[in-house]
Amino acid sequence: MQDVTQENQRTSNTHADQLNRQCYCVTLDRKALTESLRNQFVGAENDLSAVPELHHLFSNTPVFVPRADIESMERIVQAIESTAELSLYQEHALSWAPEIAHFNPGPIGAFMGYDFHLGPDGPRLIEINTNAGGAFLNTVLARAQHSCCGPSQQTVETKPALDGFEDAVFAMFIQEWQSQRTGTMPCRLAIVDDAPGSQFMFPEFQLAQQLLQARGIDTLILDPSELEYVDGALTAQGKPIDMVYNRLVDFALEAPAHEALRHAYLNGAVVVTPNPRVHALMADKRNLILLSD
Repeated sequence: MQDVTQENQRTSNTHADQLNRQCYCVTLDRKALTESLRNQFVGAENDLSAVPELHHLFSNTPVFVPRADIESMERIVQAIESTAELSLYQEHALSWAPEIAHFNPGPIGAFMGYDFHLGPDGPRLIEINTNAGGAFLNTVLARAQHSCCGPSQQTVETKPALDGFEDAVFAMFIQEWQSQRTGTMPCRLAIVDDAPGSQFMFPEFQLAQQLLQARGIDTLILDPSELEYVDGALTAQGKPIDMVYNRLVDFALEAPAHEALRHAYLNGAVVVTPNPRVHALMADKRNLILLSD
């Protein structure tokens, strides 16, 4: 990891740095943003594009990131994920993890997040987040941008990623599913968090629900108290749950309210992503010491 981070050092006079100091453009097209949100929430119980608070999530102005920093972050992520596959690293990381983390059903985690601080010495990793939020809303934001201060090479490069976002997200969930199951796709998925309707990222849950339902997966947004584990099956509202997109911050599923999910997970009755093992290997902050060695 040290060799990777040493490559990150750069000058602070890149084109992106100059734009961050001198560009005062308002790049967000609020009209396009509102229209996009309205279109995406068709069929939802609430038209969230009409809620003023939702617009407060989005900045009018951009931050420009040097290509060298993006490439450095990609190299660091690749190094971390390669290291996490090593048996010696796993042995150390699991030595201080809860018992549930020793169960390995297969999935490697959906929506992994790597948090960096950017500075004159290049990106510095500060946290790994196994249930990172923001991908859906950031995609809406990125699609509602005006260009400014001349053509941007990064805009050209990110357009294919934006165009393929929904397909990539769906493929990610299917990959997680197939890492534990032989079937082609789950029939029903639950997005689970404590009191989901009160969560700051609840709009993301709804966007994920819309995306998955549009591709044939019945998707529910649930509080864990709505789950039941009976006779080897996890159910909610009388319906079997095949897969859980886990948004809980009780990473070891230790709380009494999460008992049904915990038992179903440990008995292999449901595919959970991200799961306790992924958090123990990737997101426990004590692991940063191992990764920096």
